[in-house]
Amino acid sequence: MLPNRQGKFGPFGGRFVPETLMPALAELEEAYRRFKRDSGFRRELSWYLREYAGRPTPLYPARRLSEALGGHLKIYLKREDLLHTGAHKINNTLGQALLAKRMGKRRIIAETGAGQHGVATATAAALLGLECVVYMGAKDTVRQAMNVFRMELLGARVVPVHSGTQTLKDAINEAIRDWVTHVEDTFYIIGSVVGPHPYPMMVRDFQSVIGREARRQILKLEGRLPDLVIACVGGGSNAMGIFYPFVKDQAVKLVGVEAAGEGLQTDKHSATLTAGEPGVLHGMMTYLLQDRVGQIKGAHSIAPGLDYPGVGPEHAFLKECGRAEYVAVDDQEALSAFRLLSETEGIIPALESAHAVAYLAKIADRLPRGSVVLVNLSGRGDKDVAAVKEYLEERR
Repeated sequence: MLPNRQGKFGPFGGRFVPETLMPALAELEEAYRRFKRDSGFRRELSWYLREYAGRPTPLYPARRLSEALGGHLKIYLKREDLLHTGAHKINNTLGQALLAKRMGKRRIIAETGAGQHGVATATAAALLGLECVVYMGAKDTVRQAMNVFRMELLGARVVPVHSGTQTLKDAINEAIRDWVTHVEDTFYIIGSVVGPHPYPMMVRDFQSVIGREARRQILKLEGRLPDLVIACVGGGSNAMGIFYPFVKDQAVKLVGVEAAGEGLQTDKHSATLTAGEPGVLHGMMTYLLQDRVGQIKGAHSIAPGLDYPGVGPEHAFLKECGRAEYVAVDDQEALSAFRLLSETEGIIPALESAHAVAYLAKIADRLPRGSVVLVNLSGRGDKDVAAVKEYLEERR
């Protein structure tokens, strides 16, 4: 099972960090491998996921969406938006915060783009009585002001990052600097399947509860596996969470949808796997957006959670070996899907999730009648309503 002993998924992944962090990563890997086999840890995490976070989430048959797309498909939405805090992020933060307590760490740091991981981290820290600091790009603190307020209500200190593009990439840089300085008493909760080993493996494992549930649910509902599983990809945690339990099922097509932003022909997108090249960033070898001399380029998406110039190394591996396909839809297509799902199902999706719905809308005509399609609805759109309203009003 990947990753290998060096934390590699094929040529991707690994551990490219300053020497000061190597002991902390080794300590984390040892603790994670020990506690994930510990029945008491597994039982406690399952209890919090069920009684506190709200698992299992429904696998909802989206009949009106199906009708709007031609009526020939069986479309199911995995409703991670119904979890406590409104997104799949809580699966992972509860796991990592419980691990931090087991390791005797009292201080939690995190970074966030859309704010959903920050809110989930602040929630888990409050629940378990841990100090919490969240780094966030200054631009994102404006776009997601309500989530900043939610984190502060939960007792976290939110630190705006004004360097670089003032988005998620720069927030991660600041979180890593903090961790290097306070590594003895601090646990860094990474919110996606990115970063140095063991984070991509650990976050994947915590998020794979999504796919395990979906697999059981679709077998019960349809008596067979789906033909297609679609999820949005920024760093890629929700996609890896639903993909992983289906990876060995070769008949199930896996599609990750990146943000084409204002178009792949421009510099304003974040389609890393679609238009990027391999390189090293934030402690991992993976696909990146970079210029001709290897400098990291800025990323753009109307969905702040997809606004990242890298991607999880396991996604890079799945692309290279052909097990998953990665595509991109632009801001306008995502906005159309945001409205489509709202009007057909009464579900306002996160802009990130709207990218997955948008791709399904693009290809629906080409899918055979009776195809069973799973779309991972990674989060709810409350956080995006004000930004979408402003965006649409500016373009009238």
